[in-house]
Amino acid sequence: MMIPDPNDAPVILVTGAARRVGAEIARQLHATGARLALHYRNSAGEAEALAAALNALRADSAFTVGGDLGRAGVAEEVAAAALRRFGRIDGLVNNASSFFPTPVGRIDHAAWDDLMGSNLMGPLFLSQALAPTLRQRHGAIVNIVDIHAERPLQRYPLYSAAKAGLAGLTRALAIELAPEARVNGVSPGPIDWPEDEQFSAEERQQIIDHTLLKRIGSAADIARTVRFLMFDAPYITGQIIAVDGGRSAHL
Repeated sequence: MMIPDPNDAPVILVTGAARRVGAEIARQLHATGARLALHYRNSAGEAEALAAALNALRADSAFTVGGDLGRAGVAEEVAAAALRRFGRIDGLVNNASSFFPTPVGRIDHAAWDDLMGSNLMGPLFLSQALAPTLRQRHGAIVNIVDIHAERPLQRYPLYSAAKAGLAGLTRALAIELAPEARVNGVSPGPIDWPEDEQFSAEERQQIIDHTLLKRIGSAADIARTVRFLMFDAPYITGQIIAVDGGRSAHL
């Protein structure tokens, strides 16, 4: 959907927007004409480079805001910064996420704070902070969940539990913010492997073998679904779409 008037273009806050899936979501939303608040935690340089590239395409259409969303009060600060810059927020994409193994016996409070903070606490308090403007703008939230919210991943119990919480939060917020604002989720399956991927080559192949399409997906597959839910799904709320090559149907 192309938005003709840049002065009336919707404003979308994308968390974890500096790299990989978050950056591709940002690029695809920007291509519709949207203005973007690009959140990052540690990747300031990459976030600034992405903002510069987007602003080169359309002036004053993107800016960056940093912060650890797992720390108390930071979500509210990020929301306030985005509102100060653009005066409105029409959409929120909760993409920021930590991901690392926590086998039982090795789970500590630092892992709890990191995984629950980024995957559940951040989305909750950002959504709460932006709920008034999202209701006023009849906006939308899209949460990036995970297929392992429903089928936990071995050695990742804390991550799986955090994403299960986010899945429940997605449905709960859809009830809370209706009828003015919509809330949905996207559950990625195996997509482009990150540089610090914890899986061996054999484990990766096993994951691919359990998809119906027998291949991994890409960040663009996730971003296209986010774009659809944000702009082209006015009668969809409270839903979580699996974008996983059929893996969740085959497990």
